[in-house]
Amino acid sequence: MLSPAQRHMMRVSAQQASAQRKSDPLRSALPYGQMLVKLRGDRLKLKSIRSVENKALHKRAMLPSYAPWVAGVLAGDAGTQDDVLMTMLQWTLDAGDISGSFEMARYALKYGLSVPHNQRPVGYLYAEDVALAAMRAFKTGEPVAASDLLTVIEMTLTADMPDEVRAKLHKITGLVLRADQQPKQALAHLSRAMQLDINTGVKKDIERLERELKPVLPAAAAKPKAAPSARKVKPKMAPARRGRPRKV
Repeated sequence: MLSPAQRHMMRVSAQQASAQRKSDPLRSALPYGQMLVKLRGDRLKLKSIRSVENKALHKRAMLPSYAPWVAGVLAGDAGTQDDVLMTMLQWTLDAGDISGSFEMARYALKYGLSVPHNQRPVGYLYAEDVALAAMRAFKTGEPVAASDLLTVIEMTLTADMPDEVRAKLHKITGLVLRADQQPKQALAHLSRAMQLDINTGVKKDIERLERELKPVLPAAAAKPKAAPSARKVKPKMAPARRGRPRKV
C-alpha cells in the first residue's frame, strides 16, 4: 500500500512525464519506464491465474496502486499515449466498475489513444467491454445503473464499431431499464438493438414489452335492453253464419 507521500510523488511524476513525453522524451522515460516495469510484473501474476473471476478480483486489488499515476496523466491532459492508463481502463471494467472508467474513457476517446496488445479502436473496445461487464453483473444479480450505460452510449455515439457491438450495448441497456420498470425506454433500446443485429436475441423481450404497453380498452358499457313492446290484441270477430238470411 502506498503512503500519502508516495501517492503524491507518483501523481506529480505522471503529470510531468506525460507533458514531457513530446518535448523531452529522455527525461520522461524513467518514471514512465518504471511504471511499465511494474505493470509487466503484475501482468505476469495475472497470467498465472486461470480463473477469470479470480483475475478480476486481483485486478480490483491492484488498481489503487496505479490510481495516482492515472490521476496525474488525466490532470496533465497532454494527450500522449500512455499504456498504463489504457491498461487501467480495461482492468477497471474487468473489475465491474463502469462509472469508475468514465474519466479515463473520455480522455482516451478525446485523444484517440490505443489499448496495448489490442487491435480494437478505443471506442469499439470501450463499448464492447462495458456491455460485457454490465451483462455479467446483470446475470449474476449485481446492480447495474442504467444511467451509466446511457452515458456510455452517448460517449461512443460517433465511434466506429461493428453494429453487433453497438447492439450489445443497447440490449443490456434495454434489459436494465426493463428491470427498473421503465418499459417505454427499454423497448426503444431493445428495438434499436434488434435493428442493428437481428440475431441479438431480444425478439421475445420486445414482444413482451409491446404487450405490456398495449393500451387496455375499457369494457364497452352494456346497452340497456329495450322493454318488450305491448302486443295489440285484435278484437275477435264473431264467426259469420252460414246459409241464406232469414226473411223478415
